[in-house]
Amino acid sequence: MDYIIEMLNIRKEFPGIVANDDITLQLKRGEIHALLGENGAGKSTLMSVLFGMYTPEKGVIKKNGEEVKIKDPNDANALGIGMVHQHFKLVKNFTVLQNIILGVEDTSKGMLQLKEAKRKVLELSEKYGLKIDPDALIEDITVGQQQRVEILKMLYRENEVLIFDEPTAVLTPQEIDELMKIMKSLVAEGKSILFITHKLNEIKAVADRCSVLRKGRYIGTVDVASTSKETMSEMMVGHQVNFKVDKAPANPTEKVLSVRNLSVKSKDSGHKNPVNNVSFDVRKGEIVCIAGIDGNGQSELVYALAGMMPVLEGSISLNGKDITKDKIRSRNKAGLSHIPEDRHKDGLVLDYNLAENIVLKNYFVPGFQKMGFINKKKVNMYGQRLIDQYDVRSGQGIKTVVRSMSGGNQQKAIIAREIEIDPELLIAVQPTRGLDVGAIEYIHKQLVAQRDKGKAVLLVSLELDEVMNVSDRILVMYEGELVAELDPKETDVRELGLYMAGSKRGEVSVED
Repeated sequence: MDYIIEMLNIRKEFPGIVANDDITLQLKRGEIHALLGENGAGKSTLMSVLFGMYTPEKGVIKKNGEEVKIKDPNDANALGIGMVHQHFKLVKNFTVLQNIILGVEDTSKGMLQLKEAKRKVLELSEKYGLKIDPDALIEDITVGQQQRVEILKMLYRENEVLIFDEPTAVLTPQEIDELMKIMKSLVAEGKSILFITHKLNEIKAVADRCSVLRKGRYIGTVDVASTSKETMSEMMVGHQVNFKVDKAPANPTEKVLSVRNLSVKSKDSGHKNPVNNVSFDVRKGEIVCIAGIDGNGQSELVYALAGMMPVLEGSISLNGKDITKDKIRSRNKAGLSHIPEDRHKDGLVLDYNLAENIVLKNYFVPGFQKMGFINKKKVNMYGQRLIDQYDVRSGQGIKTVVRSMSGGNQQKAIIAREIEIDPELLIAVQPTRGLDVGAIEYIHKQLVAQRDKGKAVLLVSLELDEVMNVSDRILVMYEGELVAELDPKETDVRELGLYMAGSKRGEVSVED
């Protein structure tokens, strides 16, 4: 068999956890090989071993049948192995071109030879359909464009084995389609791809074979074309997964959130307002979803609702109380919970442990503190109860430093914290971004359970399936304005897409 890469009997341990337990993975030349598994199954760890970021305790790596030693990413690059990480490794204040050539710069008499590098980058971007402005600063371009930069970095180094770690976690549906085409064209050019994901639709769309990991162990490798999504998901989580969201019809009652003529000013002077004259309500017992292509003002709207960004005009009321100018803590006390879109920046203190992160919203409440001193025992008991209840997995339980946990378990910790303070209004932004089918099913159930308890839920999502399956009412946001109000039972993904792209406008009814 013509294997370009073989990872044989790999074992990798961290304190309190065996991340990879005797795993064997074989990549054929010229195939797209998916690596499927729940959050924390050991997928990224295994690929980090191949890319030289971790040294395994046991096991052998072969390239073209010959054993190789990969001590660091430079060794990996020298062997033609490249990796696009889930959290991009880009220098924000460098240009696209500077990022692509970083570490492999051509110089002459101590001077960078940028002209030739730029020509090569433009040639590659043309050849693979990776449109990019080489002179743009990374901090000024979208997440989808940043990912193209990461792919161009691999191509510039002439890597022949390309590792994509959760490449679609932060992309819009349109960008995902684009990426799938790019991956196919890379393989047609003779590259071999390892593709970490837990999105079964994407595996079906592009992968030839799929290897499944569960809790650090190898479960098996299947041929994608002849294996159903149900079979793959069962291999991945160990039980059957329901892809449909089970929920009774909504029974909305009184208004909880009332937003009137809200505008939010742009951080950059001269730019138009990211939120412009927006009005809507969310009632008890309903899930209202704000849908839209990324960058149409959804983030700024949520920041304004949560108190993280000032309001330029308009008002926000929670249960009839005006909270437009309230501080974040007083909004929380008034019954607002917020699952933020960026869990690292706004959701967690990464160097605190799990128990400390779980109590971040209520450590000041009597019971968790007395006269300014935190009651560690109570905090730990509370943390333990929540990690048991919400199945948050980590190496050392409540003592685990959150930075070391998988993205999905970090997300579950935030959801546990936000739901457990029993909010009147739960704002959930991209709550399932980057999560596996088991975790997604679990989180959707939690959102529906909140609705059924008579809470108001405001969901912001870029995932069209999630928008259609979970929401009771859809508000579409385009260029800072609400352009349509849709009933998910009476619309389809195509129509929703037209509103999201701005090619269609509808009515948005707001009662006073």
